[in-house]
Amino acid sequence: MNHLSNHTAVKEIVVNGKDIAVYSSPKQYKQQLMSLINNADKRIYITALYLQDDEAGREVLHALYQAKQNNPSLDVKVFVDFHRAQRGLIGEQESLGNRALYLKLAEEYQHDIAIYGVAVKRKELFGVLHLKGMVFDDTLFYTGASINDIYLQQHERYRLDRYSAISSEALANSFCQFLDSNFVDSGYAPLLNQPELPTLAEQKKNVVSLKALLKRSNYEVDNTIHSTVLHEQITIQPLVGYGRRGNKLNRTVRQLVQQSEKTLTIFTPYFNLPPVLARDVIKALKRGVSITLIVGDKTANDFYIADEESFSTIGIVPYIYEMLLKRFIKRYQRFIDNGLLNVHLWKHEGNSFHLKGLIADERFHLLTGSNLNPRAWSLDLENGLLLDDVSKQLQEKFTEEVLGILVQTSKINHYSDIESVDDYPEKPHKLLNRIRVTQIDRVLKKFL
Repeated sequence: MNHLSNHTAVKEIVVNGKDIAVYSSPKQYKQQLMSLINNADKRIYITALYLQDDEAGREVLHALYQAKQNNPSLDVKVFVDFHRAQRGLIGEQESLGNRALYLKLAEEYQHDIAIYGVAVKRKELFGVLHLKGMVFDDTLFYTGASINDIYLQQHERYRLDRYSAISSEALANSFCQFLDSNFVDSGYAPLLNQPELPTLAEQKKNVVSLKALLKRSNYEVDNTIHSTVLHEQITIQPLVGYGRRGNKLNRTVRQLVQQSEKTLTIFTPYFNLPPVLARDVIKALKRGVSITLIVGDKTANDFYIADEESFSTIGIVPYIYEMLLKRFIKRYQRFIDNGLLNVHLWKHEGNSFHLKGLIADERFHLLTGSNLNPRAWSLDLENGLLLDDVSKQLQEKFTEEVLGILVQTSKINHYSDIESVDDYPEKPHKLLNRIRVTQIDRVLKKFL
């Protein structure tokens, strides 16, 4: 595999191995995030599904405001999902959600920052802002993590993700330009830390216009630095994925699997591969590619409810994912038996797992927030970075990351190693039987 084939010419950003740092823990994530905020001189652009009104979220938001007070010329913009920012956590009563905090802090500080609410669909169920990437001056800090207590391990519990910092003015400019042109200059993403929001009619028009804009949007790249000797460099393609058709991120994921030759590592927190991607994986196994699948155990799912007394319908989600994984392994047990398919389930005490991405032939690294499931494939607005490391400068860094992740995993040798429906507690057992009887699982799978 010399290069991933593309139907259109793609501009790439060139960096060296020393420009990329890989981190491995939520505590390092928080340490880097706070350091980058405190040391930013010209711009801070943060994109996340949500910035939570909890201890860690308040700490980060106060740090952003304080950075602005210390340096009023600092350009501070935060982009979060419009719907998610205006509701409480699942199971909580109706409230202003995180927006209440945004409004409160806007009144406390002299110099304001901008917090934009991005609605990629009219309802959260049908799609959310799932873009990742935070820009601090000329550094892009890329992680699938949002900002709250568990992602930053503010207390004991944590949610593990992947974290990379890339020093590149061209890459940072590309991310900022995309956010400005699509959400700020367009006027389609209202400010959440100002009292007035668009009316329902106005917001409906915003969503329609934004969807049309996003379907033709890409990351713009200044290609003037492309004269470097590429075989000694690392190239980076920033990719956007939105909708079923013309989705460059989805196409790149498929190409990585289709063109892999020796090894492929896939990270996904929720096992529910889109059918076309599942077929690509099977074809890769059949041609002899060794595939390592690293998935979160059902107990490491953020929807998992350990206490059966407080079990609610949403708690069925991790069990559905486990059923799908067991079904997949049972069907392709022969590839585990011959050593080509290696499935590792991550589980560490009461913590959760949120890793995504692919590594192909120890050369191509896809950093992404995409869960590689039908929802990410067709509903949410996603992005990613494809790193082509021809000379394998990054191999040691990413190998160390993977080995650290595997420490908390158990290897599945047979499909019977995974629990069956009959092994589940009474409430999820009964609910799953009802779902299977009514075939609702077919519908659920499209949104999970």
